[in-house]
Amino acid sequence: MKNQNISFKHLLMVPLLIVIIGRVAAQPIFTSEGVAIRGYDPVAYFKDGKPVLGSAAFSYVWQGAEWRFKDKTNMELFKANAGKYAPQFGGWCAYGVSENHKSPTEPEAFTIVNDKLYLNYNLKVKEIWLRNRDERIIKAETNWINLRNNMP
Repeated sequence: MKNQNISFKHLLMVPLLIVIIGRVAAQPIFTSEGVAIRGYDPVAYFKDGKPVLGSAAFSYVWQGAEWRFKDKTNMELFKANAGKYAPQFGGWCAYGVSENHKSPTEPEAFTIVNDKLYLNYNLKVKEIWLRNRDERIIKAETNWINLRNNMP
């Protein structure tokens, strides 16, 4: 009977463990079907000044997400310094994070500020974000501390 109580107690802990494991497994990277930036090459934003669709042939897993690149050179640059090329706030909308929530992003709605890549929900939200961009970046950096490991 004592062994049954232990088993029952362990059984009661399962939902708690699932929640804990889910939070640990939750990655702060915005993905679409496991692919970061909807498959666009993060390095291309810096080198080409525009979003360029990456290829599954040149992919690299970083922080639990698949990152795609247009070529091997960009993939190797990312591998050597992912933090330099990865979008801020895990690729979540910079405006949304400044408002203390996570929102998905579109690859075309981007801005590079002080050598950092910021993405927005869409081009209209990007316009709003740009109006007081520097203030929003400061707010987003503060909010990101708590948002980064919370599910959307």
